[in-house]
Amino acid sequence: MRRRILSTLLFLLVVTPFNPSSSHGRGDESQPDYSRLFDKQDVMIPVRDGIKLHTEIYIPKRADEPLPFILERTPYGLHDDEKGFTRRLRSYQEMIPEGFIFVFQDIRGRYGSEGTFVMLRDPRDPKDPKSIDEGTDTYDTIDWLLKNVPHNNGKVGILGISYGGWLTTMALLEPHPALKAASEQASPADQFLGDDFHHNGAFRLSYGFEYSTEMETGKENYSFKFDRLDTFDWYLNELNPLSLANTRFLHGRVPTWNHFVEHPNYDEFWKKQAFAPYLQSLKLKVPNLNVTGWWDQEDFYGPNKIYELLEKHDSDHLNYLVAGPWNHGGWAGSDGSHLGKIEFGSDTSKYFREHVQLPWFSYWLKGKGQLPLQEALTFETGRNQWIQYDQWPPRQGITLRKLYLHGGGGLSFNPPADNERPSYDTYVSDPAHPVPYRHRPIGPTYGAVPGWATWLVEDQRFVYLRPDVVAWQTPVLDRDLTVTGDIVAHLLASTTGSDADWIVKLIDVYPQDYPSDPAMGGYQLMIADEVFRARFRKSFERPEAVPPGQVIAYTIDLHTTDHTFLKGHQIMVQVQSTWFPVIDRNPQKFVPNIYKASASDYQVATQRVYHSKRYASYIELPVKAE
Repeated sequence: MRRRILSTLLFLLVVTPFNPSSSHGRGDESQPDYSRLFDKQDVMIPVRDGIKLHTEIYIPKRADEPLPFILERTPYGLHDDEKGFTRRLRSYQEMIPEGFIFVFQDIRGRYGSEGTFVMLRDPRDPKDPKSIDEGTDTYDTIDWLLKNVPHNNGKVGILGISYGGWLTTMALLEPHPALKAASEQASPADQFLGDDFHHNGAFRLSYGFEYSTEMETGKENYSFKFDRLDTFDWYLNELNPLSLANTRFLHGRVPTWNHFVEHPNYDEFWKKQAFAPYLQSLKLKVPNLNVTGWWDQEDFYGPNKIYELLEKHDSDHLNYLVAGPWNHGGWAGSDGSHLGKIEFGSDTSKYFREHVQLPWFSYWLKGKGQLPLQEALTFETGRNQWIQYDQWPPRQGITLRKLYLHGGGGLSFNPPADNERPSYDTYVSDPAHPVPYRHRPIGPTYGAVPGWATWLVEDQRFVYLRPDVVAWQTPVLDRDLTVTGDIVAHLLASTTGSDADWIVKLIDVYPQDYPSDPAMGGYQLMIADEVFRARFRKSFERPEAVPPGQVIAYTIDLHTTDHTFLKGHQIMVQVQSTWFPVIDRNPQKFVPNIYKASASDYQVATQRVYHSKRYASYIELPVKAE
């Protein structure tokens, strides 16, 4: 059976190029003629509260043995082609020849499914037998498939990217006994602390506004209609202040935006929606492959946090991690040979799909082959090579080293001396003139103007030497330096305001003379970055004003990486206080609720970043022994 399907598929792939859509169901319209490979069933599957969920089932033709299911659930639609076959099959070209029954389902309240859609619906109370959530919908779907689709082998695998990754994680809370393998990919884990909508309490304005309007304006996706190309200009002028979002445009009709306004702090609304309360004591019953990309512009925090939470009780060794040089969902799309202008020397996405994802599901669902990884598999950028680890982050061979900020823009592993002057760097942060997070014009997040998918690898020289961005860099490295694990910024800073945002970026500076690709000479590539809203320095639940002029220590987790700063490169740190419009403008004056601030609350502030012996700012790097 496998040979029959493979020969047909190879013919189709030769005449029709593979070009998978993004995790939101967008992309090129061309795809192989899957009607030659599959028999399709289009059904409405009933779940326990009577709602019916639109589901498409693809059964391989001429299957001569019982096959397992691969289930993908989505809020983004199935996007069938002219023959009625979902374009989502394009993401599975490496798996199709192996032989699986593919199942794609609209979640409740979206596209062809009945019921009411609730954004990231809270996990149910197991004590209430009538309660439902996305996990029960998955459970009931699996139960129906086993009983109604002939020639299945009684085993199910589930996977998904982004919202689909979140749905996959929900299925792990109360898994169906037939669920034998999962792959959570780019799932959010906490929408206040680190994923789509907030980072450390700082609101992700453009994404939060555009995503909530897209998802909650109807059963199908809707794109907000901007009246100009450059959304930087639109957000700066039309949402000044944020309270104008409802009065001018949304009129209280978008539930998630209303939640932003009503819950500006880390209260029970956000905590109940986060995975920590449910996963921190969960003993995993289903093998789970967590997948993340180093430059995921939407959900890098989530899969790493989910892996970390599940690892606490993983005595049966069912929890695994893969991290590659990808943006959000990039492993399912292109060949992964590059991201933006950054080359990786091999087809990293294709490698993952062929040598990790396919063997993962074949092993658990069909009893074939071996597991494709020990514990964690990461792609070390810079040197551009895959590395296996028996734990993540690794501890063996890792030394925590402090990279100190110095006067005059210096950066060194030596601490500042007593006599070093000046002892701080100063810049003026003006909310009326914020630093753009990517090159302008900044088109809509999912609009025709490219940029959102690759902004984390943009050359940071477009803001370097702005008066409201300060930078420090090392001398040219005389040897390779590999950083593997969690990077943490320790910032000593003051502001003349009573609130502030601190944005820290760790950057790899390419040599000015770069013969292999002269256009990359001097390129400033972000390796790690994060924003921290100062009002939450003591508590995300109970924000406090910042005492003006007081030197305060901020600990900012820049998250994990596996990267080699090559000999001849330099390491740079940049600090700024605006990152617009991906992060909303901090008024820099403490107000109880920024969503309700008035235009007059936004004020100019003078920021100081300290680097004296007494007030030493540094980046803590997990340096791998060479």
